[in-house]
Amino acid sequence: MYLVTVLGNLLLILAVSSDSHLHTPMYFFLSNLSFADTCFTSIMVPKMIVDMRSHSRVIAYVGCLTQMSAFLSFACMDDMLLTVMAYDQFVAICHPLHYQVIMNPRFCVFLMLVSFLFSLLDSLLHNLIISQLTFFNSMQIANIFCDPSQLLNLACSDTFTNNIIMYFILIVFGFIPISGIFFSYYKITCSILRAPSSGGKYKAFSTCGSHLSVVCLFYGTSLGVYIDSALSHSPRNSAVASVMYTVVTPMLNPFIYSLRNRDIKDA
Repeated sequence: MYLVTVLGNLLLILAVSSDSHLHTPMYFFLSNLSFADTCFTSIMVPKMIVDMRSHSRVIAYVGCLTQMSAFLSFACMDDMLLTVMAYDQFVAICHPLHYQVIMNPRFCVFLMLVSFLFSLLDSLLHNLIISQLTFFNSMQIANIFCDPSQLLNLACSDTFTNNIIMYFILIVFGFIPISGIFFSYYKITCSILRAPSSGGKYKAFSTCGSHLSVVCLFYGTSLGVYIDSALSHSPRNSAVASVMYTVVTPMLNPFIYSLRNRDIKDA
């Protein structure tokens, strides 16, 4: 499954970079999403495979913080890129005549830079909060990776203030991208419904179909992980939800875009 994820995303990046017809803003963001998905999966799965083969599930404190920081960086990068891609769809459908002017190469690089800085800031803030906590010498994490919400629960120092800060960060870095996606698709839906022909409506909806499928898959599995960790205390359920979030979603993304996109198939 891990090899399929890596190969699928790398092939998508290769297809976009090698075909000049795919050198457009949408495929530029898509190739960066594939890169982030590859890194996102590679943070946890190789370590998990080694642990399973060696029958050792131990990770050092520094290694745990490093894994958590990298995980949050690429998870937030996925989040931001899906928002940027929703904006790209919004401009393409609602302002087609101004698309080339608005989504020029310089602005696309700027959006990528903003996404990177937001994800880095999110990771640094979480790392700063967790590093201030006190833990026992040995503790057990009921997950396949160092989940910050579970680390907060395992801390032996007072975490009330840190919990408030953590949830505030989650609202800022989660609510803003989701709001951007909802707003973009609200405007897209209004624009499509005003289209005179049914053929034009179908073409517009099919253009958004792949991105909307990936958005639902990403947020559905990520919400499942955090709802399960909040309501259920079963390690097995947490592990299954985490595998769906960290392995299955990045594996399916390139297939969703490839199967529904004629340009990718031709490349």
